[in-house]
Amino acid sequence: MSYFAVVFARTPQGWVGAEAALDEAEVVDDLTDLMREAAVETLGETVLLLAEADDEWFAIARIDGEGEPRVFLSAARDEGLAGLFHQFVGEVPEGEAGGDPDLLADLGVDAARLGELGERVLPGDALFEIAEQLGFGEEFDGLRA
Repeated sequence: MSYFAVVFARTPQGWVGAEAALDEAEVVDDLTDLMREAAVETLGETVLLLAEADDEWFAIARIDGEGEPRVFLSAARDEGLAGLFHQFVGEVPEGEAGGDPDLLADLGVDAARLGELGERVLPGDALFEIAEQLGFGEEFDGLRA
């Protein structure tokens, strides 16, 4: 299964992003470590990991400072990369959305909009729209190309 993943850190100068290599991620701590490293490298307080696979699902993970990760998964899966994100969201039936739909509310994407994107828009397009709303759409699109 092919995937696309990026990490964006919010700095005083704006959002800074880079492609994220998740091929070696085996446990949820690997995802958390990747995000914390991005925070240290960029001096970013808020870090977002955006991932999608084969236009089947998307996930957004967020860490603020030393806090615990918060995750939204558009369609829960038990296997592969989606399975790692599924571990963050707990008991959710396969194929259903799960996690924290409010994780981007303070940044301008409310729970209703996030849910709508998860249900009605292809995952790659949903992540692009979210990136646009958060102010890093152009950089996101450049990383995707």
